[in-house]
Amino acid sequence: MTESELDQQFMRRAIELAGKAESEGEVPVGAVVVHDGVVIGEGWNRLIGQHDATAHAEMMALRQAGKVLQNYRLLEAVLYVTLEPCPMCASAMVHSRIGKVVFGAPDYKTGAAGSVMNLLSYEGVNHHVQYQGGVLEEECREQLQAFFRRRRSEKKAEKEARKAAQSPSDEN
Repeated sequence: MTESELDQQFMRRAIELAGKAESEGEVPVGAVVVHDGVVIGEGWNRLIGQHDATAHAEMMALRQAGKVLQNYRLLEAVLYVTLEPCPMCASAMVHSRIGKVVFGAPDYKTGAAGSVMNLLSYEGVNHHVQYQGGVLEEECREQLQAFFRRRRSEKKAEKEARKAAQSPSDEN
């Protein structure tokens, strides 16, 4: 199997995990940490359910991987994530000394792997993380866009239902 095929295989697993996040009412982002070809950490967004602003998919996967290896340093590991990491997650990746990050869709609002800023190879840090974006980008982007389209539609329907419930009835 080529490196590109492996990247797609592990990104597909991250997409599945993003589906778990979505089924829990969370923004659909999934992450997988791979070491020597074996998945050692998985995570999906759980911010709402765990009442924890740090419960991003990447953070969950990094925590699990560290426990599996019994070491917070993940030098030879690759992290796959469906959305470009935010500054918090990118910093955690630098601190964990992860070897490489592979992401699907870029994040033009808070992306910290090149879209808005680049914390993975920032000059002043002691570890630079290799990174690659665009793996199954279209699938990852569509999963997120579909979620937000549905959420906007649901909010609009709720607003209209509240408005209808508040207006006086025209029963003459």
